[in-house]
Amino acid sequence: MTTDTHASATWEQRAARLTLDGRAFIDGERKDALSGKTRQTVNPATGSAIAELAACGAKDVEVAVAAARRAQPAWAALGAEGRKEILLAWAALLESNARELALIESIDSGRPVRETSTVDVPGTISCLRWYAEAIDKLAGELPAVTPGAVAQVTREPLGVVAAIVPWNFPLEIAAWKLGPALASGNTVVLKPAEQTSLSAVRIADLAVQAGLPAGVLNVVTGSGREVGTTLAHHMDVDALAFTGSTNVSRTLLEASGRSNLKRLSLEAGGKSSNVIFADADDLKLAAAKAAFGAYYNNGQVCSANSRILVQRPVYDEFIGLLADAAANYRPINPLVDDGGNGALISSSHTDAVAEWIPGNGRNGGQGEIIFGGNRVEISGSNAFLEPTLLGGLPAEHPVHREEIFGPVAVVHPFDAEEEATTLANATEFGLAASLWTSNLARAHRVAAKLIAGTVSVNTVDALGNTTPFGGFRQSGFGRDLSLHAFDNYTAPKTTWIQFG
Repeated sequence: MTTDTHASATWEQRAARLTLDGRAFIDGERKDALSGKTRQTVNPATGSAIAELAACGAKDVEVAVAAARRAQPAWAALGAEGRKEILLAWAALLESNARELALIESIDSGRPVRETSTVDVPGTISCLRWYAEAIDKLAGELPAVTPGAVAQVTREPLGVVAAIVPWNFPLEIAAWKLGPALASGNTVVLKPAEQTSLSAVRIADLAVQAGLPAGVLNVVTGSGREVGTTLAHHMDVDALAFTGSTNVSRTLLEASGRSNLKRLSLEAGGKSSNVIFADADDLKLAAAKAAFGAYYNNGQVCSANSRILVQRPVYDEFIGLLADAAANYRPINPLVDDGGNGALISSSHTDAVAEWIPGNGRNGGQGEIIFGGNRVEISGSNAFLEPTLLGGLPAEHPVHREEIFGPVAVVHPFDAEEEATTLANATEFGLAASLWTSNLARAHRVAAKLIAGTVSVNTVDALGNTTPFGGFRQSGFGRDLSLHAFDNYTAPKTTWIQFG
């Protein structure tokens, strides 16, 4: 792997000089797929192939799981301090290679390098450091028992963990799984998304360089149909952590039941609401944050606030402010350090998102385009779409209910507080919600009624290393981030000693 080391070079110049290794990472080294098969991975912002990715299959998974199983006892026995030292060294190496990782992440996903360099890579490093520092802070329990005995409850690693992560935030969401899984003494087989595997295999290189023993982290590239399915049904995988769609989550539940009842943590779909009350202190700020909640990363965010509910007295004013704020998410070349959105993940995904816009297939010809709605071509790629707001659609319309995963939001007026909470909860999901009000009593009252794993008040989509992230209903179960994430990868063990 070589990159341009001159700080003065433009991101496009660095990209032109970048050499990418698309091989998998198994048992401490880069490896071709046993079949020898590869598939091209494409930069969605240009449509150009950037690497040949190892197209691994079931046999590669078997090798990776076996390596993880061999490595797990020694990794767990290393103890909290030993694992902490290695994970902190790994985070430091990621920081030393941050410019390279940000560039890989950008050209692989279409995200603006401005975002990958200031949000994604720093967030990945911060998450890994947080879990490294948490290792030796975890304590067991000494519960009260009958006289003449003592019992201790320890938190034990589950063993071999499979992690299947999506393409929208490849590095950060991988870190959400890797941090607590590795910190607690498990070994991991990571399956990155087919579209965005290059950063995952690169950080595995750096992990071994930092001292992570061979087999502790394996990255198996390939399709969900082959690699993901094999991991889900594998009898020697003890737990599986997943971020992705609700439909895939259902198949993973079934696979667990048909195999070894492996522990699952599933962060699935969402259709999150943002409720704007007329008494919001700063309507301009609310509109700016609403634009962020709906259009950041082209709306390719599981917790995107894509249903905007506005109290009628401020409806027209808010729409005008939102239109102004949405301009900050216009399509741009992602390697130009400028404000805006890069490409969606692919032209075919852009096709699917565009079908929701009136005049296209799935929308059914209803409603109106309040702003946006146009496809844009940049650098020969048509995987760009303007931030779009739809209105005039009844609350039961599918655009209010189904996850679009693109820069298409819908706005709907309401009159009373009870109506707002009813509309906000009228979904099968329960991942996130936001509300804006200057009334403290209303803030508490409405937040308590909203069915969501995270409710953000006077902001949107708030999260951090210290707070759990996950959902209710068909948004899945289990939590990423915070100390609660350790529950996905450990189990309590009771040791009862009778001495009297």
